[in-house]
Parts: sequence; C-alpha cells; structure tokens
Amino acid sequence: MDSISSRIGRGIAAYLERPSGDYMPFSVTNQGMLCATLQPGDVLLVEGNSRASKAIKYLTNSTWSHAALFVGEHESGSLIEADLQHGVIHVPLTKYDHFNTRICRPVGLTPEDLDGVISHMKQSLGRIYDLKNIVDLARYLLPQPPVPRRFRRRMLALGSGDPTRAICSSLIAEAFQKVAYPILPTVEAGTDKDQADEILHIRHHSLFTPRDFDLSPYFKVVKPTIERGFDHHNLTWDHLSSPNSG
Repeated sequence: MDSISSRIGRGIAAYLERPSGDYMPFSVTNQGMLCATLQPGDVLLVEGNSRASKAIKYLTNSTWSHAALFVGEHESGSLIEADLQHGVIHVPLTKYDHFNTRICRPVGLTPEDLDGVISHMKQSLGRIYDLKNIVDLARYLLPQPPVPRRFRRRMLALGSGDPTRAICSSLIAEAFQKVAYPILPTVEAGTDKDQADEILHIRHHSLFTPRDFDLSPYFKVVKPTIERGFDHHNLTWDHLSSPNSG
C-alpha cells in the first residue's frame, strides 16, 4: 500500500508541478544581485508558476507560494527547500532566475542560533514531501472553489503531521522554532495588571505558510535594488513613458 500511495503521490506531485500557463513576472531580481544580497538564514519567498503555486496563492490570499532557506555556498546549491517531487533538497539560486522573489531576513539571530537553524535544515535533507498535503492541494486546485477568505488558510494548514515528512514553509518554521525564534506567534496579554508584557504562544510549525515570513514583525524585508544604493536619477526612461512626458 505504501508503494502504491507513493506512486500516486508522485503522479499528483508531477501534475501539480507543471506550469499553470498564466504566470507573469513583474519585478525579477537578477541572480547576481540576489546572490550579492542574500545572507545565510535568509528566507527566500517565491511566486511560483506551477499549478500547486496557483492553489497556494489562492488559499493563502498571497503572492508567495513557496519558501526556501539560503544556507550559503554549497556544491549542490545555495538553498534548501522542500520540493513536491524530490522532498528536502539543495537547489541553486538559478532555479528561480525568472520568478518574482522576496528576501525575508530574521533580525537579531546570534551566530549560535543561526547555526542551529541551518543545522536543522541540513539534517532534514532527504525527508520526503507530505503526501497528504499534496492531495489537499490537488483537491482545491481546479476548479478554484468559492471558499470564503477566512476559511482558505485553514484548508491549507493540513498534512499528516508526520515528522519524517515536510512542507516548504513548515520545514523552515520548524527550524526557527528549534532556536525559539518567533515568526507569527499567538499573542496573549499578561494577566498581571502591573505588567504590560505580552505572552507569546508558539503556533505549531505545520500551520505556517510562505506569506507568514513576509507578514512577520520579526523578519526584515530586504530589497536588493535598495540595498545596492538606489538613486532614481540614474534611471533611463523611454521618452514616451517618462514621468515628465505628460
């Protein structure tokens, strides 16, 4: 049964990984600039063009459908991610050359914490993708169901919960939780009237989606163009589309 389930899962994953056909990049950062900006521990969000990406973007009401962790130079690639077909693997930055991306950088990580996050990702290499999550994605793909926005995220926060299996954003969330770094914890007001402190409750890593790293108040959004010293005076405008042409 396991091998039959695996074959079915691989077949569904291959179908979901095919391009959806309606993807349009709007601001692609070239690989050189991306590589010069990324630092180990950065989360790279990707707006994918696959059928699975289409479902994730719909269910999370977000641009971002995939997340990978930058771990620095490696002979097999600079990113570690959970891939639908191949599980947790190293991939090169070139994989996302033609995609819209966003860098989310954790703020204040100690070198020891950073080592802990990257070590967990490396130890996860070889884990397989969560078959149940693949089936859940397929269920909500075509046609797109008329699901109220408040229920969409709940539908994607599924999966088997098997610790030997992975989902892209939950794998990264799990790595940060290993060093007690917050992403989007549940916040509860302190019960002591003399204390204004808030108590943070850790959400289970399986409940995180790619957009949570973008929304998190603890991750800095890093834009390569600005980091390299942007000056709008250096832009070359076509005379017909210049802001001053009208």
